[in-house]
Amino acid sequence: MKFQLLGTFRAEADGVSIVPTAGKPRQILSLLALWPGRVVPVDTLMEEVWGTKLPQSAPATLQTYILQLRRLLAGAMGPDSPRTAKEVLATRHGGYVLEAPVESVDVHTYERMVAEGQSAFDAGDDAIAADRFRRALTLWQGPALVDVRVGPILRIEVMRLEESRLRAVERRIDADLRLGRHTELVPELTGLTARYPQHEGLHSQAMVALYRSGRQASALEVYRRLNTRLIEELGVEPSPQVRRLHQAMLAVDPQLDVVAGPRHSTTFDLYVA
Repeated sequence: MKFQLLGTFRAEADGVSIVPTAGKPRQILSLLALWPGRVVPVDTLMEEVWGTKLPQSAPATLQTYILQLRRLLAGAMGPDSPRTAKEVLATRHGGYVLEAPVESVDVHTYERMVAEGQSAFDAGDDAIAADRFRRALTLWQGPALVDVRVGPILRIEVMRLEESRLRAVERRIDADLRLGRHTELVPELTGLTARYPQHEGLHSQAMVALYRSGRQASALEVYRRLNTRLIEELGVEPSPQVRRLHQAMLAVDPQLDVVAGPRHSTTFDLYVA
């Protein structure tokens, strides 16, 4: 079995798609696939589909959706499969569980690679960290569950995954900056700061990449735009870290060299104190 949630939702059994065309069964399968091997309570599934205002028919309708999913599974698995559809999408006390290995779900492969990247980053192994983060990020084929109608449960998970994705991008860029790849990073960071106009970490990285590429004026302009935006839109100045980074660039501080500072530090924290 194979499940892709990081982008367009895809689900396969023996190479055959088992993605329902109807929206609510698709929601249910998405939620079950997000937590393979874990019992998802009936109440959680119903809340995802109908929210807090459940129709009286919700329990019976949920059973109908589970039956539809099992029929899709049975058709994909065929009569010679060693397991039945009811064993794969199993009923447990109080809920249902998708009996699939975690490695069949792209989310769990992504999270494992991110954990490996973070461990390497913390150990100061920038090459391994950059590689693991980059490989993890290639699993994303678009916004998480982009073609699935999400309810309150999946919405939280999608937000969590998108935040994890942004953090992985940041850490990968930190590792790449450590490896002296500042010039190659400038186009990417230009796009990221435009997409996240109030994100101080990305703006710090853009400033450092431009500064190390011999573009001090452009680096200072990034700070000026961020400062103006934060004051006009939020009524606050950039954080002390970013202000100190700005002053360091004006003073041509050697701490801004590629290999400066502790190996596990982030760009944003170069001037944390």
